[in-house]
Amino acid sequence: MDLDTQLTDAGLAPSGNGKVLLLACGALAHEILALRAANGWDHLDLHCLPAIYHNHPERITPAIRAAVAAQRDSYDRIFVVYADCGTGGQLRAACTELGVDMIAGPHCYSFFTGNDAFAATDDMTAFYLTDFLARQFDAFVWRPLGLDRHPQLRDTYFGNYTSLIYLAQTNDPALTEKARLIAQRMGLTFIHRYTGYGDLTHALARA
Repeated sequence: MDLDTQLTDAGLAPSGNGKVLLLACGALAHEILALRAANGWDHLDLHCLPAIYHNHPERITPAIRAAVAAQRDSYDRIFVVYADCGTGGQLRAACTELGVDMIAGPHCYSFFTGNDAFAATDDMTAFYLTDFLARQFDAFVWRPLGLDRHPQLRDTYFGNYTSLIYLAQTNDPALTEKARLIAQRMGLTFIHRYTGYGDLTHALARA
């Protein structure tokens, strides 16, 4: 099993001997590990829940509660690297109740862009991709919607979108081309925006 498939379906078990646990979405693992390595943040351990929970946001809050309960005694502090992610405020309420902090923002598209900058955009008819979602598009979107079996349903699902905005965390020409081809498959105008890690960098620095 390759790493992205593992992060999608199973997540990542805690590793390291740090004092702070980052309890994160599997879709953020590559970025978190890159920032940890670049900044020498050896005090941060990483535990990822399955990224596919984003297709079932009702699973996120209970899974965070269970992970905090299981790991609390092993760390001085736990920081939740999830935004609201479709939980309707339930995740924020749970984190407050549990006494753990979490990253600000409605979703990763916002904090990668920068929450203030994203709030000022007018992309109501845009479909977003990140690096991870560009790599895992079929697993997250195409197959779950049945479009691998019924491609004629494309316009039913995406007819209200006008563009695909690829928010790139890295400068990867191959991944940019993959995102462009996804936009073509969806019948959407392709827009590429390099964001880097956005507010994620500042959030992990606080952690």
